[in-house]
Amino acid sequence: MTVQANDPPMTVAEKPASLRPMLEWIARRTEPVVIGLSAILIGLGLFSLFILMIGKSPAMLFQLMYTGGFGSWFSVQNSLSRAAPLLLTALCVALPARLGLVIIGGEGAVVLGGVAAAAMAMPLVGTVPALPSLVLMAIAAMVVGGGWIGLAGFLRHYRGVNETISSLLLSYIAIALMNQFVEGPLRDPASLNKPSTKPLPADHMLGNIPGMDVHWGLAIGILACILSWVLIEVTSYGFAARVAGGNVRAAQIQGLPVGRLIAGFTAIAGSFAGLAGMIGVVAVQGSANASLAAGYGYTGILVAFLARHNPLAIIPVAILLGGIDASGGLIQRRMGLPDATVLVLQGTLFIVILFCETFYGRFKIFNPDLWKRSY
Repeated sequence: MTVQANDPPMTVAEKPASLRPMLEWIARRTEPVVIGLSAILIGLGLFSLFILMIGKSPAMLFQLMYTGGFGSWFSVQNSLSRAAPLLLTALCVALPARLGLVIIGGEGAVVLGGVAAAAMAMPLVGTVPALPSLVLMAIAAMVVGGGWIGLAGFLRHYRGVNETISSLLLSYIAIALMNQFVEGPLRDPASLNKPSTKPLPADHMLGNIPGMDVHWGLAIGILACILSWVLIEVTSYGFAARVAGGNVRAAQIQGLPVGRLIAGFTAIAGSFAGLAGMIGVVAVQGSANASLAAGYGYTGILVAFLARHNPLAIIPVAILLGGIDASGGLIQRRMGLPDATVLVLQGTLFIVILFCETFYGRFKIFNPDLWKRSY
C-alpha cells in the first residue's frame, strides 16, 4: 500500500498574498470615490450653514435642486442639455492635467470657438448644404480653440510662463475679442438691443437626439470623453504624457518630446472647448453673442477636478453639475434667492475639493504602499 504525498497546506500568510493585486486595484480606485463623495457632502454641509444664516431652509433648497434638475423627464432633459458643454470644457482642464498643467482659461476658447463657427457660417449659408457647413463650422471652432489654449502650452514650455495665469488672462482677451467682432465686423444690422451675428437658418442648427429634447451636443461630448480616455489610457502618446506629468526631468532623460506633448495636449484640450462654443451657437443661441460667455469654461474646472481628471468620470459629474445649474431658476422663484446661489454652491464645492486633494495618499487603507509587507 502506497501513501501519496500531499501538497503542504497553504499558510495563512500565503492566502492573502494571492489576493493582494486585486485588493490593491480596489483600494486605489475606491480612494477617489470616497474622498470625492466626502468632499461633496462637506461642501453641501457648509453651504447649508450659509443658507441657514440668511434665514432659508436647506432642506427646501436641496429638494428644489433635485426637482429642478432630476425631478421630471423635462428636468432631466434640461440637465442633460446643460451638461453637454460641461463635458467638453472639463476635458479642456483634464487633458493638460495629465501633464501636470493647470489650465483654467477654457472660457476664452469657448467664446472664440463660437465666434469662429458663426463667422465660418456666414459665407456657407445658402451655398453649402447643412451637414458640410456644420462640419466646417466645427473644424473652424476647434482650430481656433486649440490654437488659443495651445498658445498657453507653448508659452509654458518654451518661455516658462505659468500656464494657469496665462490661460486665465487669455480668456479675458478672448472675451474682449468676441465683443469686438460681434459688435463690429460680424454684427447683424438687425440685432439692435443685443449685438449678434446673423442668425442661422433652421436647417443649419444642430438638431435633437431622437426621442429626446436634448441636442446632439450631448452625444458629441460623451464621444469626446470616451476618445479622450482611449487617448490617455491606451495609446503610447497618452502613456508618454502620463510619464511627463509624473516627472518631466525623467521624461526628458528618456528622450520623450515633452514640448510637443505639452503643445499637443493643450491644443487638443482647447479644440474641445472651442467645439463647446460651436455647439452653443448651432444648438442653443442660433448666433454668436455675449451669451457665449455663460461660465461653462469655469464650471468645467469644477467638473474636471471633481472627476479627478478622468475623462469617463467627467460624464456623470457633468450631468450632476448640469442638474444643479438647471435648478437655479426654480430656486430663484420658490425661495426668493438670486440665481447666483448656484454659483455660491459651486464655489463652495470647489474650495472643499481643493482642500480634500491634500488627503490623497494619506489613508493607509487606500494606499497599498503603506500596507504591511508580511501579508
